[in-house]
Amino acid sequence: MTEFTDPPVSEAAVRVITAFAGRESATVQDILALSQALPAALAGLQPAAARAEISKVAAQFTTETAIPAVPVAESFTDDSVTCLCCGRSFTMLKRHLRAEHGLSESEYRIKFNLDDDHPLVAPNYSLRKADYAKKAGLGRYARDEAVQANLGSQL
Repeated sequence: MTEFTDPPVSEAAVRVITAFAGRESATVQDILALSQALPAALAGLQPAAARAEISKVAAQFTTETAIPAVPVAESFTDDSVTCLCCGRSFTMLKRHLRAEHGLSESEYRIKFNLDDDHPLVAPNYSLRKADYAKKAGLGRYARDEAVQANLGSQL
């Protein structure tokens, strides 16, 4: 295995390998292959062979999508959305994705190849919150009402 002798290279290599190992789909063999090829690529030694190995491993993970726990078409109902990582149902997925799986909403969509309009919040919950906001007066522009009231009083 290549020694990490140059401090900036070793720090960069450790950060990259740690991030790569944190992926759910990373295997031990993939991590070892990356840890052997990365220091040489970062140090500029054997650039063609190291770059080829790293690009091969990177291409494997960019084209690979995760297998969902439930079918995507069945992952949401009017009252709940189901996490495709673990199969648990929630009203909103954002907090669960960050806390349990370390994913942002965009990373989750990429991981499972979801459309931008795929709901991550239960549709009925969204409607209920929108109705409450309208009843509470949110979404109205107060200045327009004040101007109209002043114009009406001046006439």
